[in-house]
Amino acid sequence: MTAPAFPPAPDLVPVRRALISVSDKSGLIETARALADLGVELVSTGGTRAAIADAGIAVKDVADLTGYPEMMDGRVKTLHPTVHGGLLGVRDAPEHAQAMAEHGIGAIDLLYVNLYPFESTVARGAGFAECVENIDIGGPAMIRSAAKNHGYVAVCVSAADMAEALAALKAEGGTRLALRRKLAAGAFARTAAYDGAISAWFASQTGGAQAWPARKTLSGELKQTMRYGENPHQAAALYVFPNPRPGVATARQLQGKELSYNNINDTDAAVELIAEFDQREAAVAIIKHANPCGVALGPDLKSAYLRALQCDPVSAFGGIVAVNRRLDGEAAREIAKLFTEVVIAPEADDEAIAAFAKKKNLRLLVTGALPDPWSAGETFKSVAGGFLVQSRDDARITAADLKVVTKRAPTEAEVRDMLFAFTVAKHVKSNAIVFAKDGQTAGIGAGQMNRRDSARIAALRAGEAAEAAGLPQSLAKGSACASDAFFPFPDGMLQAVDAGATAVIQPGGSVRDDEVIAAADERGIAMVFTGVRVFRH
Repeated sequence: MTAPAFPPAPDLVPVRRALISVSDKSGLIETARALADLGVELVSTGGTRAAIADAGIAVKDVADLTGYPEMMDGRVKTLHPTVHGGLLGVRDAPEHAQAMAEHGIGAIDLLYVNLYPFESTVARGAGFAECVENIDIGGPAMIRSAAKNHGYVAVCVSAADMAEALAALKAEGGTRLALRRKLAAGAFARTAAYDGAISAWFASQTGGAQAWPARKTLSGELKQTMRYGENPHQAAALYVFPNPRPGVATARQLQGKELSYNNINDTDAAVELIAEFDQREAAVAIIKHANPCGVALGPDLKSAYLRALQCDPVSAFGGIVAVNRRLDGEAAREIAKLFTEVVIAPEADDEAIAAFAKKKNLRLLVTGALPDPWSAGETFKSVAGGFLVQSRDDARITAADLKVVTKRAPTEAEVRDMLFAFTVAKHVKSNAIVFAKDGQTAGIGAGQMNRRDSARIAALRAGEAAEAAGLPQSLAKGSACASDAFFPFPDGMLQAVDAGATAVIQPGGSVRDDEVIAAADERGIAMVFTGVRVFRH
């Protein structure tokens, strides 16, 4: 559609009339009173109008403008030419001005609308009918009308927007074009996010959890801009989803420098891994470049940390430490002995906070809760020209899921070690090999192009860790070995056995499974299949 030859929009537009219709009424009275004190005529709807009037502030009902009462349980109140004409009319265009005069349409110079709480209604598990009733129709329509006509109308969709508009009114008696354009951009982003949430919910309701709609919209709220991204020449920012899972995006930072892109990426890997472990037992994970370099359980966090550190003390330098319970002072003092970029915990006590106070650059984050590792959700990855979407890896393997495929069955201790190792392997970049013994990783091999090399690296780490600790033999001796995918040949599995593993857990499913099983039987080890692959790329 070709744009009409409208006159240029003025820079400064006085605000004489404002329409307010808000679902969240926080700060409403203060806002209404500030506008009224500036001589702005207020027009409002339903409960918003009643709240303003009850506060003794002069306000017109939108029905006074339209000549129609609010009807159909509030579904129809602002969908009227008088409202949308007042928002959309180009004041300096002769035809628009004439139409407004002929039909008694008064200009609306400022719109303040926040939408029905659809997202939070869905998040609390409301029924289908209640969710549908919380789909706002009139609000988005008014927001879009005002945003389109931002040459003349300031549109506010949040208390922060309204505060910015009020500051402009108090300073200059009106709004500048640059501000109105900024507010319009935010308004369109809000309605896009709102519609995206509705479309995603409807898709899940009509086609099940794995229904893929023809169009998919992602939205998030800007939380932080960064000095740079993965590398200094890349720009970066952090956005937070509506109703997010607990984690690094929602964490409170108690101290330390601003988080970088890499900090956030690595810390996310750390908190997702540590959430896998039951809080009844202390667990600590040390992460470097999004891969665990040590994970361990213990009777307390200090013990668990020291056991995790033993696995790879070299890589742990400058890493991320995640714990699965309230961080205490004793553990914090131990962690503070080594240079650490980030420590993340559900909570931290005063002793722990004091222990890190001298480490000005260390970032201490508290999440309030750990993410549920078995909750439904989606993960995203950009590709050239688009993005990939998949359901979260919520696989949970228990002893009952294991299929013993060798002549020798694993002992109870080996089963515990295998399950621990496989849980860690789920969070190691593929190809992944993890040795573990007694609730402690013994060696980790990550991200190699073949599984045998990952096994070699894991064995090397186990040997180096033992040497650094002054132990007589590799940490891998008597360990369980986990592989995130099947062994395509016996060589990778045999590499693990040569390193000292006595039990192996793997998904199975290779055309050469029989060869691998025969090799395991020949070495007298126990091997189980999970039937579940846990690749992480």
